[in-house]
Amino acid sequence: MQRLHDELPADPLPVLGEWLDRAVDELRDHNPTAMSLATLGEDGAPSSRMVICRGYDATHGWLVFYTDRESPKGRELDGHARAALVFYWEPFQRQVRVRGPVVRSPASESDAYFASRPPGAQISARASQQSRTLASRAELVANRDREAALYPDGQAIPRPERWGGYRVWIESVEFWTGMPDRLHDRALYTRQLVPEREGFRAGAWTATRLEP
Repeated sequence: MQRLHDELPADPLPVLGEWLDRAVDELRDHNPTAMSLATLGEDGAPSSRMVICRGYDATHGWLVFYTDRESPKGRELDGHARAALVFYWEPFQRQVRVRGPVVRSPASESDAYFASRPPGAQISARASQQSRTLASRAELVANRDREAALYPDGQAIPRPERWGGYRVWIESVEFWTGMPDRLHDRALYTRQLVPEREGFRAGAWTATRLEP
């Protein structure tokens, strides 16, 4: 276990980058960028599920994941554009909590990531309307086979319009390191974000230590 520095750095974004890099390097076979995503529904009830972080901009401070925008999480994010994320790496006794506003990724970014996926995953994204009711597994497989027949081997598979990325801008980030006797290390960073073009203009960070 590694404690947080006694003197907290002014900018938490490089720290998050270092923690992510270590997780990717050492936990490669264990979904190191898996994170819990919490959203808020129209009825005010929270929902959470696991998604995969597919990118981190350490300059501006946002994380991106991709999903079907007509799924419950997509509809909730479009209706209430804020989210909370949690990374947890048990072997390192490290946790990161993120909260902030959410914007859709540019279409060009979603196109590029979709094109990088294996063809089978591309076909599945086109064949499945995420979280819709399904009569049977056979119906899903038939939908997949029908979609695959439209794109023979080697033919480019277009991204479905309903599928794309969401950027979660980091308004607050908390670092947690587990320590003996539950005397854990915690540090919370916050900043103000002001909407600007397709993202936000960020203010200075404020750092605070928290009791366990």
